[in-house]
Amino acid sequence: MEGKVQSVYQQTERATPNGSADVKPKKQVASWVHLLAGASGGFATAIVTSPLDVLRTRLQSDFYQTQSQSTHSLQTPQPRHGSNHKTIQIVNSIYRAEGWRAFFRGLGPSVAGVVPATAIKFYVYGNCKHIGAKLLGRTEDSPLVHAQAAMCAGLATSTATNPIWLVKTRLQLDKSRTNASGASSRQYRNSIDCIRQTLRKEGVRGFYRGMSASYLGSIETALHLVLYERLKTSLRETLKPIEGSGTPMWEEFSHWVSTSGAASSAKLIAGLITYPHEVMRTRLRQAPMENGRAKYTGLVQCFRTIAKEEGMAGLYGGLAPHMIRSLPSAVITLGVYEFVLRVTGS
Repeated sequence: MEGKVQSVYQQTERATPNGSADVKPKKQVASWVHLLAGASGGFATAIVTSPLDVLRTRLQSDFYQTQSQSTHSLQTPQPRHGSNHKTIQIVNSIYRAEGWRAFFRGLGPSVAGVVPATAIKFYVYGNCKHIGAKLLGRTEDSPLVHAQAAMCAGLATSTATNPIWLVKTRLQLDKSRTNASGASSRQYRNSIDCIRQTLRKEGVRGFYRGMSASYLGSIETALHLVLYERLKTSLRETLKPIEGSGTPMWEEFSHWVSTSGAASSAKLIAGLITYPHEVMRTRLRQAPMENGRAKYTGLVQCFRTIAKEEGMAGLYGGLAPHMIRSLPSAVITLGVYEFVLRVTGS
């Protein structure tokens, strides 16, 4: 990778003697700045949105369908009917049976995963934009350059962090079970125990379950970042002050509005279009059933099983909490990312 890459957002202008605008070359950004900015955004996002992440994961899973018959005391909701009522029931059952700490289950692996994941994503994205522009003979503002950089970033991130997300998903789905003696226990004591059990029962390959769906999710990453770049540029042009009337405060406001507006709008569009891959990824990462066999064995088989048993609506389970979490998540992640770039003078 190049030691320096161009900033994802900064392009200033200076006035020429004849009054026309002359574009300055974009500032160079050190590779480590992308790592720092991405990691900072990911860390803030993981903590703020953890409860919504737990709720989303449980709604995406069929755990509550398979466990409801044997767990009457928890009044486990059925994910097929009454989306809003179901969501409220799950929130209540989590709080009553597991306490408020349950809303932060999997936070450890989530932080451990989201920090390197966002760092890797923006490191690869920033560098691939710079390299891709040279190889394709285009500018870094080209949608084609944005798309190839985003796809590379999505694939690299999915490959590097899938084991962490698998552990996080299984911890979030793990709940107290009451045995014949009346004592309650969980399948996994903590992250380390989850890793040990997965390695013992499924081998190293078990940590990469759901990676095919993650690769499919790279389409969402590409669509999100391409739309983000386009919308951000359009919003900044719209908010551009009349010549001579700009102030530092207005510029800060313009940066914030354009970044947050573009991030949330792009995420909403990309998320709605590609959401089914989120459900399939969660199902593929579920722990094997009691007989040791996995219910979902592959991307196509998972899609067919969900469609057969739950209908196409099953592919959109947990969509509401996912979008409620994803929109502020995108704003926080990209907002902190851009802020760190600006603080470092990039």
